Amino acid sequence: MFEGISEKLNTTLKKIRGYGKLSEENIEESLREVRLSLLEADVNFKVVRDFIASVKERALGAEVAESLSPGQQFVKIVHEELINVLGEKSSELDLNAAPPVIIMLVGLQGSGKTTSSSKLATYLVKNLKRKPLLVPADIYRPAAIEQLKVLGESIDVPVYDTQQGSDPVDICNDAKKHAELNGYDTVIIDTAGRLHIDQELMDELISIKNSLSPQEILLVADAMTGQDAVNVSENFNEALDINGVVLTKMDGDARGGAALSIKAVTGKPIKFFGTGEKLDALEVFHPDRIASRILGMGDVLTLIEKAQDVFEEKQAEKMAKKIIKKQFSLEDFKESIIAMNKLGPLENVTDMIPGMKNVSKNAKAMQLAESELKKSIAIINSMTPRERRNHALLNGSRRKRIAKGSGTRVEDVNKMIKNFMQMQKMMKNMGKMGKLANKMMKYM
Repeated sequence: MFEGISEKLNTTLKKIRGYGKLSEENIEESLREVRLSLLEADVNFKVVRDFIASVKERALGAEVAESLSPGQQFVKIVHEELINVLGEKSSELDLNAAPPVIIMLVGLQGSGKTTSSSKLATYLVKNLKRKPLLVPADIYRPAAIEQLKVLGESIDVPVYDTQQGSDPVDICNDAKKHAELNGYDTVIIDTAGRLHIDQELMDELISIKNSLSPQEILLVADAMTGQDAVNVSENFNEALDINGVVLTKMDGDARGGAALSIKAVTGKPIKFFGTGEKLDALEVFHPDRIASRILGMGDVLTLIEKAQDVFEEKQAEKMAKKIIKKQFSLEDFKESIIAMNKLGPLENVTDMIPGMKNVSKNAKAMQLAESELKKSIAIINSMTPRERRNHALLNGSRRKRIAKGSGTRVEDVNKMIKNFMQMQKMMKNMGKMGKLANKMMKYM
């Protein structure tokens, strides 16, 4: 995510961090490189112009000149101005109206509306304990209705039984009545799209809007289309006065231009962005966290939130007790690997850890790491329950048997056990710290 823009910006900012003193000359030189980085990432030229002007004004001011570390202060300014461009703070959905709350998803064909509808439903159920109804209102695209029904079934969210050939406005009104009668508090409407914006499409969407008065109109835009996504956002906003944007395909080769331009050009916030193909791969758009990711500062808060989702409270407590009692076993080691895999691709996880962005860019190293984790699970699965509880039993003949059973080499088994023992040692130290903390609490 943001790989192109992030790499170029970080190269420039790394250089300026080393300056002991900033002059107008080296500030101008750095800003010229920042400008090129942003334009190459397909950021709207007006947004780039205003961004550079804001950074320059602050960089030439007293806050940098009087700073003990002017280079670091300059980076801080870039970070803060990036946050301003992205929208300053996250924008929540308006769900305060009397149920059912109507959320209307609009956008061009192929932008990912249908999948985003299902992702949004997953988010509402999981995080906000809502009871949504999905409504297929695209009667033009072949199999669009069936696609939403299949997706709805996979996430256990009901889908309104739209009949092919019905009028889209009637479908939406009937679905709303159905939601009212059956206790659904949120209606998510997947509207039709076109390959390009035309008056017929806009007239239909305006009719649905006027008939239902939705609380939220969210534009689904493909981040990989760069500047086109910004133009599409502008056009849809002029016609429908959208409430916000859902950016899709942010996990692909998106250069970041759309994310850095949409809020400034339309005045409407990015509310969510897609981070993968799975139906739980939808994240709230936090401008401060995204700015940190772009500048290689990581995103620890999002990583913690993801970890909290993966580790159930009882499971975490059980693991903590084992660590304190020095009972961390190979079975626990396997569970921790599986849990880490649930956080998403390893590349995305390392991106969120400060200082690890360069590691995640090494595709070969990432593939090797992913392969080693899978190999470790296979090796542990080839052990008996007794061996998993007590790795001291693993003599030479047992290791040969395990290697054969897991399709690996004895060297792989030895390496995995060595890694486990290092982790176990680290866990023991954590256990000692936990006991010390408990003792100290008693005297406080």
